[in-house]
Amino acid sequence: MSKKTSWTLKDAEDYYGFKRWGGSHFSVDPKGCLCVHPMGDDRKIRILDVVREAASMGLRPPLTIRVQDLLRRRVIQLNEAFAKAVESEDYKGRYRGVFPIKVNQLREVVEEILDAGEPFGFGIEAGSKPELLIALALTESRDSLLICNGYKDEEFIELALMGRKLGKQTVLVVEQVSEVDAIIRMARRMGVTPHIGIRVKLATAGEGKWAESTGENAKFGLTASEIMAAVEKLRRARMTDALRLVHFHIGSQVPNIATIKKAVVEAARYYCELAKMGFPMGLLDVGGGLGIDYDGSRSAYESSMNYSMEVYARDVVAHVKQVCEAARVPVPDIVSESGRALVAPHSILIFEAVDRIARDGNAGRPPKGKPHQVIRELEAILRNKRGYDPLERFHDAKEKRDEAHSRFTLGYLSLEQRAYVDRLYWQICRDLRAQMASHADVPDELARLDSMLAEQYVCNFSVFQSLLDHWALDQLFPIAPIHRLGERPTVQATLADITCDSDGKVDDFIDLEDVRRTLALHPLRKGEPYYIGAFMVGAYQDIMGDLHNLFGRVNEAHVFLEDDEADGFYIEEAIPGYSVERILGMIQYNAEDLCRMLKRQVDRATRADSVKPREGVAMVDLYERLIRGSTYLIPEREARPRPTAKARRGR
Repeated sequence: MSKKTSWTLKDAEDYYGFKRWGGSHFSVDPKGCLCVHPMGDDRKIRILDVVREAASMGLRPPLTIRVQDLLRRRVIQLNEAFAKAVESEDYKGRYRGVFPIKVNQLREVVEEILDAGEPFGFGIEAGSKPELLIALALTESRDSLLICNGYKDEEFIELALMGRKLGKQTVLVVEQVSEVDAIIRMARRMGVTPHIGIRVKLATAGEGKWAESTGENAKFGLTASEIMAAVEKLRRARMTDALRLVHFHIGSQVPNIATIKKAVVEAARYYCELAKMGFPMGLLDVGGGLGIDYDGSRSAYESSMNYSMEVYARDVVAHVKQVCEAARVPVPDIVSESGRALVAPHSILIFEAVDRIARDGNAGRPPKGKPHQVIRELEAILRNKRGYDPLERFHDAKEKRDEAHSRFTLGYLSLEQRAYVDRLYWQICRDLRAQMASHADVPDELARLDSMLAEQYVCNFSVFQSLLDHWALDQLFPIAPIHRLGERPTVQATLADITCDSDGKVDDFIDLEDVRRTLALHPLRKGEPYYIGAFMVGAYQDIMGDLHNLFGRVNEAHVFLEDDEADGFYIEEAIPGYSVERILGMIQYNAEDLCRMLKRQVDRATRADSVKPREGVAMVDLYERLIRGSTYLIPEREARPRPTAKARRGR
């Protein structure tokens, strides 16, 4: 963070990395508010305005904002990148992309992608029966592909072959040899010629967090010998004309383009060999892997990528062409299953910091009477009259604090004395941090003082519901306040959610060259909301979030640019998050039954005269209102006032 005495909007952009990870899609306006530029041009939407308008519609944070124009732009960018690569490489095939629906199955997301991709014949990849049911209904274009991955039973195969009968370009990708027999049997029964693909198990392994899911130990795919067994089955069944596609998957969020190129070359060799064996082929599916630069470092770090979408498309096209020309095999149409790269950027999670947990160096008054020896020694370390170096002071202070805690446990130190010891210790740590701020070479133990002294901002959301990959996989997401960016952030903090789990926290943040352990935020002001955004959360988080503490899905606002509107946007669709009643129904509780059971208890208490009738009415009213309300916190400034006695009598 800038050491200058002044703080500018440019400092905010640099510190939070808006221009690095956000490219041309984010800026800070003169009022210090964060804006999103869906189309990467001058048109912008102030995110705080969206939050306020959604609140006026009853949708308060935590709130997912879906910037639909940005989603559409990503679809168009991917197709145009491949079109440009095909043209520049004089490639004789074409690009035929599909959206892997597992990345985000939400209706409003899938429909927007298909609508934006319609001019390009953009299709869907499905990996389960529910996903295939969605895909069959939504893919009406006969030019788009429907790729069927995953393990398959007869129902799955029958459903896919039904798509073939309806004239759809459905391709059943074989994941294990036994599926070939089932496809042959079902195709004969239904009287339809299947289109079949083979997923190859590459020797090339992926990189990044999902590297272990690839290579020769991958869960899916056929080895070379299994491929030969599969094609022999097709020959015996006289279905050689069914084999149309070779597929591979090198993993999600591949950070290094060299890995992608190596995998493409290996898969293209499989394709050429099968074509030479007389199979019609025509499609090479390079799977997923196209990354997102979450931290803006443009590196091969697992949360980044050392290539662009345009470079990815050009390298895929060029290497497929190179291998096919060397083998004298006609080039295939290229299919990709890029999901994360399409949907991650369009989704922003907004939540409010509602409280703080601080290392308060002013807590604990000096005890009355003669100070204990441990206290006198800590006071001497604080004054540092002997001129010890910072590291020695830190070690001495830690030793004395540990000694004080031991004495307290054994009964030789009072609670008042222990509280004052803690005050002295944290004041020493603050002084040391301030002393080392101007030093270039800081010992590791003192470098950790920022983390030790960091405050915790308690935020109204659930990590397990909305940022599951951060908890499960240490995935980094860009996180920043969406307003007050013209003010210097003076509080080093980590984020704690409102679940009762100690893992419900965010204490790793993006940085240009490393991972930050704290994030600079602004002091909370009483009576004023402080909104923080987590960005690029559109891939997997919506679907994989769990029901820890029964919080459930948050409110959603789907936003479009609107030049005719004064604030430049309109909310096309507003979707309330899960109510308590809905969450309870998902775990087999009936809200009406619960209300009835509670009312019986209140009635018994009223008859026993332990609860006044008016109090009983208010209790039942509160219970019924909350069971139909939000699962998340309602800030104190927005809390519904308690009904007066007069109001209750009027019921």
